[in-house]
Amino acid sequence: MSQELQTIIDLIRYGASRFNAAGLTFGHSYDNALDEATQLTLHALHLPHDLPPAYGNARVTEAEKEEVLALFLRRIEERIPACYLTGEAWFAGLSFKSDPRALVPRSPIAELIEAGFQPWLGDREVRRALDLCTGSGCIAIAMAHYNPDWHVDGVDLSDDALALARENEARLHVKNVRFLKSDLFSALQGERYDLIVSNPPYVTNAEIDALPPEYHHEPELGLRAGEDGLDLVLKILRDAPLHLTGDGLLICEVGEAEQALVRLLPDLPLAWVEFKVGQMGVFVAECADLIEHNARISALAAAREPASGKGPGLF
Repeated sequence: MSQELQTIIDLIRYGASRFNAAGLTFGHSYDNALDEATQLTLHALHLPHDLPPAYGNARVTEAEKEEVLALFLRRIEERIPACYLTGEAWFAGLSFKSDPRALVPRSPIAELIEAGFQPWLGDREVRRALDLCTGSGCIAIAMAHYNPDWHVDGVDLSDDALALARENEARLHVKNVRFLKSDLFSALQGERYDLIVSNPPYVTNAEIDALPPEYHHEPELGLRAGEDGLDLVLKILRDAPLHLTGDGLLICEVGEAEQALVRLLPDLPLAWVEFKVGQMGVFVAECADLIEHNARISALAAAREPASGKGPGLF
């Protein structure tokens, strides 16, 4: 079999076939077997991820072939996401270090960042932005990279995730971002932002239990969010007005928890973002609307917390 695989294209085709036959799950930056096989092959061959197609017919040595096939075997037998095998994930056109200290970067918010958050920001001036639940730092760093005049904070509860975020900060040479340890807004007293962006945990308990093996390589802290996926989102909605400027915006990803959120807060005006591939559970909320509905949001959030942890709300 090995002798029949002679070119880069041969290896990619073979890897994709093996991945599909093994029933692998895709969803960590790549959504199909062919793209994953391509990236794993190019990584093993020390070639750029955007190698021109003309090189596909280049022949590989036996030693190179063994490297590629060994990587394919790990992907199949251990069900490790491809980005953890290569140590690299692309987000908003930037290369990030990726490992099990944080979720693999894959939020549709990348599209918003590259579009300058338009039309949602309009002509609002942004001086300070916050990435809440920053994980690998991808959202914070991408915001800072594309908006060098912004001052961007990224916060997370996980020391491991923050360590990875700081490595990515150095990797991408951004100077206008800082990373802080905080349980949501708890360490941000007195801090206010023109824009808060968050991709918090929003996977339900039932969904966590049913996730394919690939997802169990990621930290559960970045995924699990209660029975309906909204345990953290409600706290964010409750407390965001305390940290937004008067005309500030909250942009938050809730994924499949979108329907549950709309059922709980049907009167809260939320604009759901349409991406190139359709709606993906990301909403935009105005500070003024969050203040107007704070009493209801606070009651819902408080019902999910122990008595000692109930937030006071705004009023």
